[in-house]
Amino acid sequence: MAQSKLWTAAPEWAVYAVGLVPAADLFVRAFSNALGADPLRILENGLGEWALRFLILGLAVTPLMRLARINLVKYRRALGLVAFIYVVLHLGVYLVLDKQFFWGEIGADIVKRPYITIGMAAFVLLVPLAVTSNRLSIRKMGAAGWRKLHRLVYPAVLFGAVHYLLLVKAWPPEPIIYLVIVVGLLALRFVKPARRARGGSPGLAREAVRQ
Repeated sequence: MAQSKLWTAAPEWAVYAVGLVPAADLFVRAFSNALGADPLRILENGLGEWALRFLILGLAVTPLMRLARINLVKYRRALGLVAFIYVVLHLGVYLVLDKQFFWGEIGADIVKRPYITIGMAAFVLLVPLAVTSNRLSIRKMGAAGWRKLHRLVYPAVLFGAVHYLLLVKAWPPEPIIYLVIVVGLLALRFVKPARRARGGSPGLAREAVRQ
């Protein structure tokens, strides 16, 4: 019980405060000409990488609870929303700074460049999840319907990892590692949790199965 309280000691807003620090750092360095010879690419890719990292953290909440008894469910919504903020910033840099709202070029990229097609698909999947990440939506949709909708995060995270892998093209280890982690976390969803010994926490087990 003490371990569980330790992991949930920080308030949920701390996830937003800490999670958005890398974004602030990237933008400050970008507008200070401190991102090297190609600041736009580093800014755009950096925001995308952080989006993927937070999506992976959100995806890891249930396996951590099932396998390591670390209950971070309290922070899952915040992790997802921070990830979505990074996705929006990543997309915004592409639309505004990179393509400067030339919609013909943007449309051509979506059609001709698979990594952009997959990235846009991931964004579309994440939009309804961000919009419904509140208690009002849970009440209106019902818990079962809400959970079913939010399983869209699984293909969204997978698309995000593939988007990153295809973007870099040269096959460096980092995007491959991200993809392996995502596939592993998704595969754990198909592993049935072992029965708890008498005296275990049925609440944790039920919450893990739900997600």
